[in-house]
Amino acid sequence: MKKRSRTDLFLILCGILIWFLTDAARIRLWAAEALVLCGKSVIPALFPFLVVSSLLVSLGFGEWLSPYLAGLMAPLFRLPGLASSALVLGLVGGYPVGAQTAADLYRQHLLTREEAERLLTFCNNSNPVFLVSVLGVGVFGSVRTGVLLWLIHVLTALLVGLFFRSHGKTADRRQPRSLPCRAVSLPVAFVAAVRSSATGMLSVCAFVTLFYVLAAPLQALGGRLGPALVGVVELFSLTPLLTPDLFGFVLAAGCVGWGGLSVLCQTAAVLDGTNLSLRPCLLGKLTQGLLSAVLAALVWWYLL
Repeated sequence: MKKRSRTDLFLILCGILIWFLTDAARIRLWAAEALVLCGKSVIPALFPFLVVSSLLVSLGFGEWLSPYLAGLMAPLFRLPGLASSALVLGLVGGYPVGAQTAADLYRQHLLTREEAERLLTFCNNSNPVFLVSVLGVGVFGSVRTGVLLWLIHVLTALLVGLFFRSHGKTADRRQPRSLPCRAVSLPVAFVAAVRSSATGMLSVCAFVTLFYVLAAPLQALGGRLGPALVGVVELFSLTPLLTPDLFGFVLAAGCVGWGGLSVLCQTAAVLDGTNLSLRPCLLGKLTQGLLSAVLAALVWWYLL
């Protein structure tokens, strides 16, 4: 890091520290609200999915699924069929299940680095429960609207996969048409899945709490700028600020596609210990956020 950049970073961090010290009462209040949010929403929504997804990968779900989806994954995304497990689990389990599954496949040498990074551009997604229940019903008062948000999210994820299909070099290897599931002890795999998911969940809650606090002052900006900036930083904090109109629908779709800085840090946490770059995921989420906003505007005008 250059000396000037380091100096600027130190000044920013010192400014944040001074803010925390001078406004300690509200910082504690916001942190407490974030922890309640984690206990009521984040952990119940994510932890079971993290455990099951880790267990599925350990037991060979990717190898089992490979022959069924290899005919789609290879020509569309230049990925082997077993990579479909990260896409499927990511769409069902939510952030950061897809990224964790891709990292697990790479750690177990089932994907090359280029394949794993290509997969990271589009496999890390929100789950349908958040989109349909929290946003659709809770914000817009409509299951149909939530389903449309989910369909937009799925479609843009697949489009991003197509856009980045040429990312990295093509692996020079032959993928077998059928891969045998590994003979792994279920008790051992289960205990390992719970432990690793608990560690991952701790990181997720830590990032949600920190970014909830950092995003809290942005809510005071009001208007359209405040919610937009909050959505860029932290997704859960955006929910109570959304309005059931065109702007709220487009903002919800765009921010869910982007995921927020908090999700990006959660992804970095699950990639820790690998040499996988976070850059492909960042580019993929930026692209998905923009595509989701544009598609949401078209859907609102023509369907809603």
